[in-house]
Amino acid sequence: MDGVAQSVYHAPMADLFGFEPARDDAGTGQTKLDTTRRSHSTALSGTFADNLKLPVHRWFRYSAGFSANWVADVIHQRTAKRVLDPFCGSGTSLVAAAKAGVYSVGIEAHPFVSRITNVKTNWNVDFGEMRDMFSRVRTKAWEMRLAAPATGSNLLLRCYDPENLIALESLRRAYEDEVAAGLASEGCLELVWLALTCVLRECSSVGTAQWQYVLPKKTKARVKHPYLAFEDRNQMFVQDLMYARSQFQGCARVICGDARDPDIDESDFDLVITSPPYPNNYDYADATRLEMTFWEEVNAWGDLHSAVRRHLVCSCSQHSAADRLDLLDLLDVPRIDAIRDELRAVCTELEQVRLTKGGRKTYHTMVAAYFSDLAMVWIALRRLTRSGSQVAFVIGDSAPYGVYVPCDEWLGRLAVAAGFKGYHFEKIRDRNTKWRNRKHRVPLKEGILWVEG
Repeated sequence: MDGVAQSVYHAPMADLFGFEPARDDAGTGQTKLDTTRRSHSTALSGTFADNLKLPVHRWFRYSAGFSANWVADVIHQRTAKRVLDPFCGSGTSLVAAAKAGVYSVGIEAHPFVSRITNVKTNWNVDFGEMRDMFSRVRTKAWEMRLAAPATGSNLLLRCYDPENLIALESLRRAYEDEVAAGLASEGCLELVWLALTCVLRECSSVGTAQWQYVLPKKTKARVKHPYLAFEDRNQMFVQDLMYARSQFQGCARVICGDARDPDIDESDFDLVITSPPYPNNYDYADATRLEMTFWEEVNAWGDLHSAVRRHLVCSCSQHSAADRLDLLDLLDVPRIDAIRDELRAVCTELEQVRLTKGGRKTYHTMVAAYFSDLAMVWIALRRLTRSGSQVAFVIGDSAPYGVYVPCDEWLGRLAVAAGFKGYHFEKIRDRNTKWRNRKHRVPLKEGILWVEG
């Protein structure tokens, strides 16, 4: 991987939106935003790690998260009233918008992650019912505890010692009994589901990479017992829900759907804040394989494509290979006209370079499909946003097999082609500088693509 993002995001605070469209002196039809008059103060920054101290945000650590405080600052500076996040992940933007008293809509194509976000944005539950349900599930799990793990999953057997796996399976069966009984509210059932989902990694002895892949060959020293971890989550949820009920004035809507063609009956959003997938071969489907295996939504790695990956924007070679994408077809669609020649040159080079590599990864079709998909996203966003809106895309560039892909530039030009007025990229940090096993030395960066509606 070419420097998988350990995301750090910050936003300029002084004159944040003081851009003027530049003249198109070259006659290309492409415009950038002129930043010469801008007071460039980049005061605030953060990572998802900051969110782990914040109520509700801390419930589930997602690999694609970014700073909730940064989101709040942008909403405040823009005086936004309606916020859209087309790649909402685990809901950082939505929860931050609710805290700021702003209405928001999030779109998430990953079915499992979308469910998590739905739970995190539903704060209207009965605390007494919730406590009773957690207690019943824990008691039933203890009473029915198994003699040995029931699963046949090699992944689960490698990730847990027998005692913890038995406890986790017992908790799951107790939860499933509550669902079958049909007596509890959906909100409480979903909170129990999320609590059990969230403790899976706490209770596993194997390592987890910073980008969320499970590493069974590595171990960690501190492992919680499932019953204790489950009770801790109960207490955290009650505490955070009480906070949310008293502090969150905005409401959030979560749509499990496709940002390329969103099934949404709203428009007139004045602010879009999001971080789309980077074209750096990170497999978002594999990031939740442990959790989905535990809940028996997938049985093996091969199930991930049909269950998750096929729904997502193409940003990894596993996706483009499984779909058997054709490069000529991908380069022939009109929506990439603004970058077609440069995209073709990069993809053709990747097609040639891959033949010299052992893995022969399909980066050439992955990159072409990625920008074709993001072109569709920009077209959809133009329809959903009002004139004068602002878009903040947290994005990083890429260099698969050492072939540089200018992601920020190409996405900006696709945005203009879709009808937006202009764009400017604000660099936050360098990438691909810390990995000892990195495959190339191409300088990479991460930052915010600001687009004017």
